[in-house]
Amino acid sequence: MSPSHEAPTRADGADLAPRVNLYDLDPASLAAALTGAVEPAFRARQVAEWAHRAGVSSFDAMTNLPKDVRGTLGERFDLSFPELAERTEAAPDGSRKYLFRLRDGGLIESVYMPMTDRTTVCISSQAGCAVGCTFCVTGIFGAGRNLTPSEIVGQYYTIRNAQKVASEQMNVVFMGMGEPLLNFENVATSLEILYRDIAPRRVTVSTSGIIPGIEAIASMRIRPNLAVSINAPDKARREQVMPITKKYPLDELMAALRAFPLERGRTITAEYVLMDKFNDSPSDAAALARLLRGIDAKVNVIPLNEDPHLADWMKRPSDAVIDRFVRTLVKNGAHVTVRRSKGLDIAAACGQLRGRNTRRRSE
Repeated sequence: MSPSHEAPTRADGADLAPRVNLYDLDPASLAAALTGAVEPAFRARQVAEWAHRAGVSSFDAMTNLPKDVRGTLGERFDLSFPELAERTEAAPDGSRKYLFRLRDGGLIESVYMPMTDRTTVCISSQAGCAVGCTFCVTGIFGAGRNLTPSEIVGQYYTIRNAQKVASEQMNVVFMGMGEPLLNFENVATSLEILYRDIAPRRVTVSTSGIIPGIEAIASMRIRPNLAVSINAPDKARREQVMPITKKYPLDELMAALRAFPLERGRTITAEYVLMDKFNDSPSDAAALARLLRGIDAKVNVIPLNEDPHLADWMKRPSDAVIDRFVRTLVKNGAHVTVRRSKGLDIAAACGQLRGRNTRRRSE
């Protein structure tokens, strides 16, 4: 893990020890870091409550702490989030795309998606993505670095507080920029922090199929929901659009999913980006249903969100083709949902986040 630090200086210009961002620490490490730093012991619990429940980014906001305690905390620790650089609203669905600037100048994007009975925040785990799925604009623009826990949870708290949404109405999905399971340690810390404010059943981690990461999630004491990109019912076509799957073959992925422990009432989400004349035929739907047999799974059909940066042949199927695909899945015993993408008019839909980069990876 690579916590973000800020190096304060003394009056004579000499550097002091870097301040540790408390949002880079899991709850147990936070409690340990505060031991001896604040007295009496209950002050540490108050700090944790302000951080994990209120999501504050300043010690001055901790109004039930004495001023001298807040001063001491500010000298030793940090609470900063990524800088909010821009917020763009989508009409008419009310989605908002948040552009954040990192301390090293990198840019990441997150999406707020209001719905009738809940609100979903889609957050990023990396600044860019090295996986290179050919239907995803983030991957086209190439790899970036892992985000720290404070940079990950900072997206959630900034959006939740700006939108004034109660935690009980929030869902969080790790479906923004990056492959979460290639940043497993920092994502795991972020999950522990988020669980202090939101139930694990309302948090989903989406992966392109990184098998060691899936096995690591399976071993966690408290697990988020798991979503896995499938996108083709056979190995050859899946590798065509998801090159990383050559390292994590489809048959081995399915074995890992069959072994994944699921609590009562939970399922694995099999994400399937539907592309015109590539993976959208009735025979593809029947093959996908066969592939998933024996796994407690639901298929989330995601009609491709077209983008000028994608290959010319990558098009969204017609509504009739989408409906036929879904009907075939249901006929073959699959549980199905269809994602009606939000934020299309501001390039905030699935697969469109890019951190406002302007150069393609090949340039």
